[in-house]
Amino acid sequence: MIKFNFKIPFKEYMGLLKTYLKPQGWIIAVFSSLLLIGILFQLINPQIIRYFLDSATQNSSTNQLIFAAILFIGFSFAQQGITLLASYLGENVGWVATNHLRKDVAKHVLNLDMTFHKSHTPGSIIERMDGDINALTNFFSSFFINLIGNFLLMLGVIILLFRESWMIGTAMSVFIVAAYYVIQRIRRFSAPFWDKLRDISSDFYGFLSEHLESTEETRANGATKYVMSKFFKILRKWLPVRVGAFLSFGLIWITTILIFTVGNATSIGISSFLWDNGFLSVGTIYMIFYYTELLVKPIEKLRTQMEDLQRADASINRIKELLNTKPKIVDGAGVVLPEGAFSIKYENVSFGYEENSTILHNVNITIQKGSVLGVVGRTGSGKTTFARLLLRFYDPINGSIRIDDMDLRDMKLKELRKRIGYVTQQVEIFQASVKDNLTLFDNSIPDKHIINVLEDIGLGRWYQSLPYGLNTMLNASGSGLSAGEAQLISFARVFMNNAGVVILDEASSRLDTVTENLIEAAISKLLVNRTCIVIAHRLSTLKRADDILILEDGQVIEYDKQKNLVSDSNSRFYKMLKTGSGIEEMLA
Repeated sequence: MIKFNFKIPFKEYMGLLKTYLKPQGWIIAVFSSLLLIGILFQLINPQIIRYFLDSATQNSSTNQLIFAAILFIGFSFAQQGITLLASYLGENVGWVATNHLRKDVAKHVLNLDMTFHKSHTPGSIIERMDGDINALTNFFSSFFINLIGNFLLMLGVIILLFRESWMIGTAMSVFIVAAYYVIQRIRRFSAPFWDKLRDISSDFYGFLSEHLESTEETRANGATKYVMSKFFKILRKWLPVRVGAFLSFGLIWITTILIFTVGNATSIGISSFLWDNGFLSVGTIYMIFYYTELLVKPIEKLRTQMEDLQRADASINRIKELLNTKPKIVDGAGVVLPEGAFSIKYENVSFGYEENSTILHNVNITIQKGSVLGVVGRTGSGKTTFARLLLRFYDPINGSIRIDDMDLRDMKLKELRKRIGYVTQQVEIFQASVKDNLTLFDNSIPDKHIINVLEDIGLGRWYQSLPYGLNTMLNASGSGLSAGEAQLISFARVFMNNAGVVILDEASSRLDTVTENLIEAAISKLLVNRTCIVIAHRLSTLKRADDILILEDGQVIEYDKQKNLVSDSNSRFYKMLKTGSGIEEMLA
């Protein structure tokens, strides 16, 4: 008895097919009908050839021969047309299904929290979203339909062979079972090579993506030799696995040819015996040989389908693993956020990126509605982590963060992040129009509002210089934009939506003094009726702060109104201001 060892349960295969093929049900129905008609034509054609040969050897009329020839040609052309149309429909079904799967995987990955994205390189994620899903194209387009079609074709051939002779029918039945058994055994041997091949491919493209992105820094710091050494190390690891995978492919191919040879030899041998004993005509012998050759096609298809299944085994497993990765940050029940500015309260908040490491320790502060909090601290003190917790990129280990006395964990992530504007030093410019870069592809924001915001933050002259206005295309690298213009675009993004809180994470550090002065008035105007958290990099940035928070090693060293700290000669902030250089050191 042959056991088909599916690494993933058959029910799971069918569940995947049902999810992504059901919307194309009528196309699949037409595709299946065409395949069945094509199978019928393939079974009829040998019968026409037999009729032609037997008629010719029996000196039948020329009209009978012409009729048989025309019938054969007609069926052949019809069969080719049906095959062409079925191929087109099959490819279309596979393309649509894989695109839907790609969309679902992309959406799922975008909804995963920062813990996942920090532990996976962009290249490895892209390989899963693109390489693994591309490997499923044939699986979606025609795998099971062709599998059933090939089974029906073989069944039809065997039935017709049994009609002619039980000896031929029995021999060919044994031949098919043996062929399936051998190919399945080889597939089980080959599958691990394809698993490893996909894994190493993912690692390679992850490495490539990471280092191509940082090629300028790599060259500047003389790390090219190290990068190339690692590059060749991955290639050396990749080579034997790739060789193994293709040797397994070659083994299946050679075995299939050997099986075909044995099948043809068996068919010819038995036919010769039956001919000698007067049981078969010339036309029947040729028909048997034709049917035996016809069995080659479904067995050959089976071989290629087994290769597709090997790839699908590895790809479905990896995609399934990705889709089963659950975000640690989950949506809340969905409380309604108020309009305008929010009050913010950190209650005994502790947090660490690793289990045994704590970045923030028992932070307790309250930011009043509409006020500006200046956050000060050395690199690694927890300033950026303090802000990221407000956006729920991560959740606290202990304690809670409340907006207008509502726990962040009770809110919908989309609504929460829509109402919080976050500006950092790192500005992402997309390969898209100016409008899409400013609105982040939100077409509901009117052009007039966009232009007003650009005028308010000092980009009016820049906008007027654009050759196609808001439709002017920007490069993904931000080439053509000065550092100040790129930073101002990130400021503009904040004010496209009705944000109640604005976080400026050292956001003006890329601006020169002239440009920074240019946007001071605009920021003052745009922060009206908004709560603001400013993570300070320059002393001038703290001038607008109502309250000052000083962090050191994740602990609150000082927190009070700025005017109180400035007037208190014993405060840390006062001493920083007094020494001058101390503040620059503290903010570095």
